[in-house]
Amino acid sequence: MFKYLKKLASAVLAAILLLSMGIFSGCGSSSASTNATVVLVHGAWVDGSSWSPVVSLLQHQGLNVVAVQLPRTSLTDDAAVVTRAIDAQSGPVILVGHSYGGAVITQAGNDAKVAALVYVSAFAPGDGQSINDLTSPFPKPAWQSSGLIVDPAGYITLSNDTYLNTFAPDVPKDTAAVLAVSQGPIFVHCLDDKVAVAAWKSKPSWWVYGDKDQIIPPQFQQAEAQALNAKLTVIPGASHVALITQPNAVANVILDAASKTGNL
Repeated sequence: MFKYLKKLASAVLAAILLLSMGIFSGCGSSSASTNATVVLVHGAWVDGSSWSPVVSLLQHQGLNVVAVQLPRTSLTDDAAVVTRAIDAQSGPVILVGHSYGGAVITQAGNDAKVAALVYVSAFAPGDGQSINDLTSPFPKPAWQSSGLIVDPAGYITLSNDTYLNTFAPDVPKDTAAVLAVSQGPIFVHCLDDKVAVAAWKSKPSWWVYGDKDQIIPPQFQQAEAQALNAKLTVIPGASHVALITQPNAVANVILDAASKTGNL
């Protein structure tokens, strides 16, 4: 009887160990197989590297990822860069835009390969509408009066103080300081360039923003998301750059878009 119980205990222990190995191996890496690609579009005063924390999380889940680099010379030029990235993919695309990048994906997202749009602390103009058209009925945020620097060629950057304390206040100061001095300027007329046909009218949309965003007011973004009938996620305590400070939350929204459209 003792020998039987000992053998039974050994068998149960072995089964538990095998089960545990299966569980933990599943946590270590994704076994998902998909030909879908996430195309990430940055905003005005960052570049493609701003998506770095999100990229690794998406890749870990088996998604292909492309982060574009925008010239920010016109909405047409920027949308053309995104269109080339979409054309280069063999399968469906989840198109993601941060801030100004939201206008870009709104213009470029009508491509047949685009399965979903994800807006991250963004602008989403309608047909024949620019970012300035979208925002003109509302009071200008204080940072626009004192925080913008326009060079003689008409390109806009943020002042160092505005970048550190308004644009990226929850980014560690040493990291934010690097971002501030390496920010890419945007040509002023990009904000007047109009979307031809808004892709969100025909594509399922998701929206995520931080409730401490000082660049695009949270109430304004909530109204935008409602206008798009987008699935909305709010990240408590996050600034305008939640893609840097809260990459898991942002990645989860992108993964949800991929999953709900059958691409994960």
